[in-house]
Amino acid sequence: HTSNKYILSPYPKNDRLSSHESFREAFGLLKEYNMSFDCWLYEDNIEELKDLADHFPDIPIICDHVGLPIGLPSGEGIKEENFESWKERIKNLSSSKNVYCKLSGLGMPVPGFKFDTRKRPANSKELSEAWKPYILHCIQCFGVDRCMFASNFPMDKVSCTYTSLFNAFKIIVQNFTEEEKDKLFYSNAVNLYRLEVSSK
Repeated sequence: HTSNKYILSPYPKNDRLSSHESFREAFGLLKEYNMSFDCWLYEDNIEELKDLADHFPDIPIICDHVGLPIGLPSGEGIKEENFESWKERIKNLSSSKNVYCKLSGLGMPVPGFKFDTRKRPANSKELSEAWKPYILHCIQCFGVDRCMFASNFPMDKVSCTYTSLFNAFKIIVQNFTEEEKDKLFYSNAVNLYRLEVSSK
């Protein structure tokens, strides 16, 4: 494996485990072993991830699930102020050039789109309309060279089918060039994770 995965939990928020000396001493070994680092976090922790990334600029870090925007606890979904707060955090994180963004995870209940509460799974059109502002903002901030699509199945299964999810992604970037689509759906992941694949 060429990547480690870690979860930055927002509870307790003042713990900041990734700033501990022992954690950072171990984290530094990733460079020695030529490894990248996948991080699943909530948007509350994006600042913590940026601090870690800036301290280790030579270690590739993948921010999973678009930094996982948080919906309202009541299940009412995401209000405009939540969206704007997440957008600013993502923009700030993208200034760390060793950080990549995994476009995934929006099918989980946490973002508050409420597709998981329906009797029937959401279709590709519904998904693309709901997720487009988030996906495009990430691509705008990180650029096509530092973003990649991912499914996050089976967790996303509560909201949609695997086919509908990837069709939604295709709809969102339908006006991108073929080269840009190749990067987002294929080559960025192959290069970042140094995957051995057969020729297409």
